[in-house]
Amino acid sequence: MIPIVGRWTLEHPGTISLGQGIVHYPPPTSVFRSVAEQAQTDRDLDRYGAVVGDADLLQRFREKLAAENGIDADAESIVCSSGANMGFLNAVLAIADVGDEIILFAPYYFNHQMAIEIAGCRAVVVPTDAEYQPDLEALAGAITAKTRAVVTVSPNNPTGAVYPRETLTAINRLCERRGVYHISDEAYEYFTYGVEHFSPGSLHGSAAHTVSLFSLSKAYGLAGWRIGYSVVPGHLGESVRKIQDTNLICPPKVCQVAAAAAMDVGSSWCREQINGFKDVRDAAIQSLAKLGSRCELSVPEGAFYLFLRLQSEEPDLRLVESLIREFGVAVLPGSAFGSTARCSIRLSYGALEPETVREGIGRLCRGLTELL
Repeated sequence: MIPIVGRWTLEHPGTISLGQGIVHYPPPTSVFRSVAEQAQTDRDLDRYGAVVGDADLLQRFREKLAAENGIDADAESIVCSSGANMGFLNAVLAIADVGDEIILFAPYYFNHQMAIEIAGCRAVVVPTDAEYQPDLEALAGAITAKTRAVVTVSPNNPTGAVYPRETLTAINRLCERRGVYHISDEAYEYFTYGVEHFSPGSLHGSAAHTVSLFSLSKAYGLAGWRIGYSVVPGHLGESVRKIQDTNLICPPKVCQVAAAAAMDVGSSWCREQINGFKDVRDAAIQSLAKLGSRCELSVPEGAFYLFLRLQSEEPDLRLVESLIREFGVAVLPGSAFGSTARCSIRLSYGALEPETVREGIGRLCRGLTELL
């Protein structure tokens, strides 16, 4: 869906994109300085590296996981990959065979659904409530003999929902009882607004059935550098190494240099950049409230997305195209995320400076007022 909406946006110069999920700020300046210095002094930067990442970067991840997530991971359990998306695909390929099932909560992150299908597996979609919180009873009923994993994304893409500690604990314990893995995607861990982020991989006894995914793309502004990392159960380590060696050989070494420099700056830098996101979210919600009953949304407690359910008989993809062509604002259709609403859209308020976001929201409100 990103390339389709991107093409329409390019066809209409001046369109403000509230589509792709990236942040507006650049990485720490030390990233560029460190890469430049290393490129001039380290001949090995041009060579292949370790399959799961260089030892010094893995140690930084290990220290961060212990300090911030409460996850006591062995060095052998941490895998650096080209983004958390690769970490997810690695996990699916390691745990599932063709025809197996992976459970997602709707609306889901579409790259997860596509990765499951690439692996020859079937995505089983379980509903969430009006606040986009998991339906635990429906989840329990959806697990079958073919289920290999339950996937949670918190803070959530596309809804911005943050799952409470109690909910994630219940899901993790259910996975343990039913003999399936819990894949916990935590790419937006620092993007929370007055609520706690909880890592289920920190639970006692969870290490053997929990895969935890993290990313530097969002918080550190390193989307194009493609660095993520995961914590995998020890018994999956060999399989994941084989899979990553086949697809990637090793994470790009120059990108690992950038990642190490970012990790040295630390999460306090990230939180400082993120401070203004809540104000932008609140301003966007205030503007959208003028649409009244034509637009339903749940106030998100995390990430940088708004997911809107719209009172319209128009298919959401057609509505998105009209918003681009007629009003110069790009969003993504909710149907791409498996939304069951007839017409819904996701917008991102992270990719642009606050004033540009406000202009984009203004165009969106004008467009929806006319089109709905």
